[in-house]
Amino acid sequence: MTARDRVAKDGRPTINDIARMAGVSKKTVSRVINESLFVKEDTREAIQSIIRETGYVPDPQARGLAFRHSFLVGLIYDNPNAQHTIDHQQGLLEAMAGTGFELVVRRVDRTSPTLVEDMRAFIERQKLFGVVLPSPVSEEERLVDLLKELDRRYVRISSTPLDQADRMVVSHDGQGAAQAAHHLAGLGHTRIALISGQQGRRSSSVRMQGFEEGLAEHGLALDPALVRRGAYTYESGVQAARELLAMEPRPTAIFCLNDEMAAGAYLAARERGLVVGADISIVGFDDAPIAARLWPTMTSVRLPLRQMGRIAGEMLTPSALREAPATPREIVPELIVRNSTAAVS
Repeated sequence: MTARDRVAKDGRPTINDIARMAGVSKKTVSRVINESLFVKEDTREAIQSIIRETGYVPDPQARGLAFRHSFLVGLIYDNPNAQHTIDHQQGLLEAMAGTGFELVVRRVDRTSPTLVEDMRAFIERQKLFGVVLPSPVSEEERLVDLLKELDRRYVRISSTPLDQADRMVVSHDGQGAAQAAHHLAGLGHTRIALISGQQGRRSSSVRMQGFEEGLAEHGLALDPALVRRGAYTYESGVQAARELLAMEPRPTAIFCLNDEMAAGAYLAARERGLVVGADISIVGFDDAPIAARLWPTMTSVRLPLRQMGRIAGEMLTPSALREAPATPREIVPELIVRNSTAAVS
């Protein structure tokens, strides 16, 4: 008779069932569930085997009462690009699968005068175990100070290091932008335009700086007259590209600091009768699904957002807390070359 058979007549297995079958106390089972170090390895393996066989799932409310917090992780974001948040969310869900933790997603307005008060109420009401702060919310030191005050675990996702190593996932956006510069310069482009992101966004300044440094390695400089401010939205990409493509002489290539704006640049090019990948080269950033679905397919800097979310989630688990990394978890972007870029004709 299997362990599952032994509890079948009573319905769903309980922690008492697990303790009885393992011949240990309820407290020992609880320690294994919560990854305590104070359990012998053979006992831990035996209890975990019974848990798997019976399909036992800990009661999150009971666990929350025992530990004075819920088993909820918060994803707090403020980003106009929905795909960013979706990818981070999927990665977090992957990391938390089978851990007993659940995800709560909350959008905020960074400019709100009540940001800190609203987040204090949210965190305390949900009794969050920990919080993931993606860019640009990760740049809000007010929120970080609040999390420290409330003694909540957190992980920040950013293009540059902002905190101690065990609280950071760093994406090195500047390196990816430099790759885009090398690619366009290598194709012979010299009159290269740039559509930046929102003012005050660290990712925008880091990507722009990386692009300029990449151009400098080829003896090129970014002409300020060929720079337009975008807002990381499709509409802002359309408007900025319209202005750039109306210039005489017009740029032969445009680097957009995200794919949404690059998609907008496609429309502006077609309005003027230009063929993307022939008359005008366009490069995006993020390598969101839209990059491979447009025609011609878009050359873009791949930022593995889902992987970054998964890493952040793994860093919040109890086992990770016992082995804090000596350096930040680092991600290096990769340029994916497709059909939207070509040599200057």
